[in-house]
Amino acid sequence: MKLSWKPYTLQLRHVFAIANSSRTETPVVLTQIEHEGVVGYGEASLPPYLPETQESVSRFLEKVHLEAFGDPLQLEELWEYLDGVEDGNMAAKAAVDIALHDLAGKLIGQPWHRLWGLNPEKAPATTYTIGIDTPNVVREKTEEVAADFHILKVKLGRSESEDKAMVEAIRSVSDLPISVDANQGWKTARQALDMIGWLHEKGAVMIEQPMPKHDLENMALVTAESPLPIFADESVQGLQDVAKLAGVFSGINIKLMKCGGLREAWKMANLAKCLGMKVMIGCMTETSCAISAASQLSPLADFADLDGALLISNDCFSGTKIMNGKICLSHRPGIGLDV
Repeated sequence: MKLSWKPYTLQLRHVFAIANSSRTETPVVLTQIEHEGVVGYGEASLPPYLPETQESVSRFLEKVHLEAFGDPLQLEELWEYLDGVEDGNMAAKAAVDIALHDLAGKLIGQPWHRLWGLNPEKAPATTYTIGIDTPNVVREKTEEVAADFHILKVKLGRSESEDKAMVEAIRSVSDLPISVDANQGWKTARQALDMIGWLHEKGAVMIEQPMPKHDLENMALVTAESPLPIFADESVQGLQDVAKLAGVFSGINIKLMKCGGLREAWKMANLAKCLGMKVMIGCMTETSCAISAASQLSPLADFADLDGALLISNDCFSGTKIMNGKICLSHRPGIGLDV
């Protein structure tokens, strides 16, 4: 097997703002693994709030030598090798893991949702994300997309007045259900519960990471008293975090760039289900490569936030489609991708 890669920069359609930052582009690294004329594709998305960069991903990939492996279908052995190359570097590992899954699925001739025994008809609707902005811009963004989606996602976590103005702006033009991502922005349990109660009245259906990621004691109090399910995002990175969050959160948001790819994400989703937790499949701003990979898991999910490719203007792949707000999985083999 031969691994190659190149840096690429995603251009966002709108300024994208969360509780503590904003940006107009996202750097990524695109990977390819070739074996006997068949190519698998992968991606590392590198938003500025993650520790990895295009340079660090390239340094990691230079240490990955797949030439010694003759069978691309021995994914467990390949992952064990990949994980041992160097600690951390989860987005870089995801870029290799996704390409390996794409390659393996192509060699078998099946998409991964089928290999996992998942029914594509059970893929949920995806949220569409409205980033933090002025009320006028929020109204404009909402009006642009409301007719095409069944649920919106709103980024909150600044001041109470700013958060409420965002939601009221959406409500002035749409009555769609709202998924809320506070990005650790609420600092006390009382503040979080007051906001959650108000959001419940405004048609919110779930809350993501309302408080700082290490404050699990207060998070458990919020989850116990909340009228809405509470999902971990920053508090959950990989498989090692899932069990300790049972009882602290209602569910977990799984992102390939945090956990290292599809192999780990599959295990996380199944463990969460076994523990009675809900599952959300999320994303960064990504091309249709990483989105198509994550979407293979979406029939397992209670919620999906897989709009990352819709937020960019220079997608270099075609894969999973969003039709009338619903995730429509491709029947093409691997992760269901076209260049």
